[in-house]
Parts: sequence; structure tokens; C-alpha cells
Amino acid sequence: MIVLISGHSFHYEMENLCRLFFHHQPIRVLENGEVGEDPILLFTGVSHTLSGGKITVTLHAEKGLTIRTETFEKGLFAKEQEIERRMGILVFRLLSWYCGIRPRWGILTGVRPVKLLRSLKEQYGEEKALSIFRENYLVTPEKTELSRITMWNEQRILDRSHKNSFSLYISIPFCPTRCSYCSFVSSSVEKSMKLVPEYVEKLCEEIRYTGEVAASCGLRLESVYFGGGTPTTLSVEQMDMLLKTVRSSFDLSHSKEFTVEAGRPDTITAEKLLSLKNNGVTRISINPQTLNDSVLKEIGRKHSAKQTLEAFRLARECGMDNINMDLIAGLPTDTTEGFRYTLDGVLGLDPESITVHTLSLKRSAKIYQDEDGTTPEDEGSIAAAMLEYADNSLTRAGYIPYYLYRQSRMVGNLENTGWCKPGFESPYNVYIMDETHTILACGAGAATKIKDPNSDRLERIFNFKFPYEYISRFSEILARKKRVKDIYEEFRL
Repeated sequence: MIVLISGHSFHYEMENLCRLFFHHQPIRVLENGEVGEDPILLFTGVSHTLSGGKITVTLHAEKGLTIRTETFEKGLFAKEQEIERRMGILVFRLLSWYCGIRPRWGILTGVRPVKLLRSLKEQYGEEKALSIFRENYLVTPEKTELSRITMWNEQRILDRSHKNSFSLYISIPFCPTRCSYCSFVSSSVEKSMKLVPEYVEKLCEEIRYTGEVAASCGLRLESVYFGGGTPTTLSVEQMDMLLKTVRSSFDLSHSKEFTVEAGRPDTITAEKLLSLKNNGVTRISINPQTLNDSVLKEIGRKHSAKQTLEAFRLARECGMDNINMDLIAGLPTDTTEGFRYTLDGVLGLDPESITVHTLSLKRSAKIYQDEDGTTPEDEGSIAAAMLEYADNSLTRAGYIPYYLYRQSRMVGNLENTGWCKPGFESPYNVYIMDETHTILACGAGAATKIKDPNSDRLERIFNFKFPYEYISRFSEILARKKRVKDIYEEFRL
């Protein structure tokens, strides 16, 4: 598909809107030049006069030539942002007609719709904010209501954060195998085992240095999160070393959460679970994704559904009383019935939280690279039916939505939602999604986000992505981390 633009600079938004409808197809955005033989061509243009202007969206495709236009007066909405929004509505309605689908989040393509709703509520009040969601952004009533409930459940957690608060993220970019849908910077242990011991040593050093930096800035630790990858890919001794380093490097007296993603059931042992428990870990994830063995095989997982159930029971026996389980709607070869079986099975285990993701087809994921360019017409509707079943079932079971985010190229343009029993929210998930306070991040691929306590300004510091880079250029990692203190001093000027 080709998107031609004329008279405006809304390249990014127009491409993302088109991807809602053509997420399996390559999309080229051009200002001029040869368009080639692509069967679908979308022209978007803005023309101005002294008194106003006109927005034009034209679709050239098999169904013929279709044009939609809207005129505007400069005094009425001269702002570029409003012109972009109105163009987005024209594009959305035209492509909805052409494709025969109506994405539920309307023209919203951003990661944080709940954060947008909160901002609108602060400006206009809740009733007007909800109306803007439905009418100005074309979000369906169901997704608007989900956002409203999530916003209020988030607020209780956001209120705990202070101006000097921060959270700590530790990256363990290793997994037993790489899932076909995964786009994270992670390495299979089979290929990178020789790097793990030195990586852990360097990571401990970065953690210790980060603790010194946090103390010098007068920061208060609110939550700790070990993610990946799969942290429990490490040996008991390596996990124990990292956990003890965190405990000795930071004041944990104010921390409300210490999460470690156990993730893959085939990495969980009683010894590892007891190490986590003895080192103060308060929350773990055991992520089945699905309880259908044939789907697990399709996505490259080497464990079975039975192993997931056994790992969960083992975690309970080892005293883990706050367990999250991740599921994915829209996995290849999965069906609505299969997803229902998975969710019902997970609910039968009675975990404290369940995170329901929608499959996201990232370019770097194997599943995306294996695509042949075709997509079933009902792909999005199947995923939507899965989420609808999850929303209804989880609500009936007493779970509440407490954080929500979206990604590009999500099947059906849907969302990821964290559900939990009241009182079992993960503060880190809320803080990172809302960009509430500073996140100090350690490890390969980790991104530190430094939040100005007096404004919405964020400064980012990135670590090298790959473990071999992290190890070989480690001195640069520490030099970058030193900038945290410099940035806080700038904030205080």
C-alpha cells in the first residue's frame, strides 16, 4: 500500500492509521515520486487559503475511486493538531468502509490511551473526557468504559508516588528458546550460554553503581522488577547473586513490590523459587500464554500445558502468594474455543493477577517474517471475541483492570490489559505505563527514564541492546549512568 501526502507533515499518524487496516502489508509513505503498481493508493492532502482550507482523502483501489473532503475555517480550528485529527477521521471512515471492519480504538494509535483519558479528565472533567473519547476519537463505548475503569484503578497506585520516588528495572535478556512472536532483545541460552556468567558479574556491578547514584540523588525506591527475557533462565546461584546485590545496594524499606518474571514454566524449580522467596521477592509471573499444546508448539515453546500447571502448584507449595499469569489472544492456530479453555483453566488456578495480551506482529519477530502477506478476514474479530470473553469472565471472577497499553501492529487493533484481584496490583506496571516517576534500568537493552518531578519532562538513557555489547562496552554503560545525577541537578536549577 502507498500513502501519498501533500500539504501536510502527518506522515507518522497516517501510516499508523493505515496499518490498523493493513497490518500485514508493507506501507510506503511518499510525498512525490513514482507510485508503481501497488493496488491500493491513498492520497491525503491539505490545501490552504487565506480564510481556511480543505482536507482531502482519496482512495484508489479495486472498488474504484472514492473521495472524502472536509473544509475548515482558519479561525475555527487553525491548529495543526486539529487538522490532523480531522484528516484521521476521514481516513478511518474511508478505510473502515473499504475493508469492512471498524477498529474499536477508533483513530487512537498511541501506546497509552488511559493516560490520554486522564489528561482529558483533568482538563474538561470526566463526562466531557469520555465524550471526546467516543466522538472526537471514535473509540467504541466498550473500550471507553474499559479505559474509565482502568483509569480509576490506576489512580490509587499513582497517588502513592512521591516527587523523589523511583522504580528499579533489571534486564535478564536470556530465554530457553525464542518464541516466534517475540521482538524483544533476548537470546536463547543455547546460543549465548558462554556470555551468561560475565553478564551477571557486570550486571551486579551496574546495580551497585546505580544504588550509589540513586542515594546521591535522594531517591526513594517504590518497586523492583526483574524482566527479560526470562530471569529464571539463570542458575540458582546466579539469581541468588543478583537478588542479594539488589538488597545490599538499595533501601527497600519503602518498596511495595519485588517482582521477578519466572515466565517460562520449564525454567522453574523448587530451588529457584525458594531463592526468590528467601531474598524478599513478593510477586512472580508464570506465563502459559496458552494451555493448548499444539499452539505452544506452533509458537516455539518447548514446555507443555501440564508443566505450567505443575509449576504453578510448585510455586504455591514454596510459599508464593502473589502470582501473575500472562495469556495471549490471537496466537497462530488458536481458536476462540481454545482461548476460552485456556482462560477457564487459568481461572481455576486462582492466581492473584492475569494479564491478557493481544498478539502484536512486530517486524523482528519470526512469526511476522514467516507471513505470506495474506490475512484471514476474521483475524481481528476472533481476537476481539477472545478479549470480550476475558473481560466478562475476569469481571465475574472479581478481577479488576488496573493497567492497559497498546502496541503497533496488534491483531484487531486491540490492547493488553492487566487484571488483578483488588490489592494485588503491580505498581511497577502502572508507573512504567503512566511515566509517573523515574525508572532506573540496568542490563542489556534497558532504558532508564528520568522524570522531572516538577513537570512532564523525561530524559532517557539507553544501555546497549545485546549482551555481548553490554559486556564489551561496559565502561560506557557506567559513564552513561553517571548522567542520572547530572540530569537531576539540571531539573533542580
